[in-house]
Amino acid sequence: MRKVAAEAGVSLRMVQYYFDGKHALLVDALRLLHVENERLARARIPSDAADPRRLLRALLDEFLPLDGQRAFALRVFTAYYARSLADPALAAVFLAAEHPLERLVADIITMGQAAGSTVPGLDARREADLLVAGITGLGLDVLHERRSLADVRAVADYHLARIFAVEEGPPARSADHPRSDPA
Repeated sequence: MRKVAAEAGVSLRMVQYYFDGKHALLVDALRLLHVENERLARARIPSDAADPRRLLRALLDEFLPLDGQRAFALRVFTAYYARSLADPALAAVFLAAEHPLERLVADIITMGQAAGSTVPGLDARREADLLVAGITGLGLDVLHERRSLADVRAVADYHLARIFAVEEGPPARSADHPRSDPA
């Protein structure tokens, strides 16, 4: 608490007035981090709802360590998440019943469905769950230097091409799965 007070340039008594203890400070800091990251993401994401695929791609980028702020946020969220496994107050911040991020992604996919720009027969909610979980995990792989940012973006683009109808044809095959053209 002393370090927080010193960093904030306020007295320890002031910090103690607003927070009952270190734990309350940690929980409020996590909530504040969520709010700040959402504010920054809203400023970076294009508001052009006419192209759901572009909007969704920009949203997914927010979970990748594209710059120092996003890399730091991903590290902090990961540390908080690990601690939340044994801390119900922190878990409550992470485990809201309504899943707002997944709902937002599903809503964007649903916009694409309404516009006829998605592959028929998709379950928007299930696709959203997979995209959010996948991009979050892949973002951690970038932090650990297990994968490159370009590789993770290629994986995201692959899955977006599976969801959204691509005018130029199916996604290109990777080197691991060459097309077998008859000779």
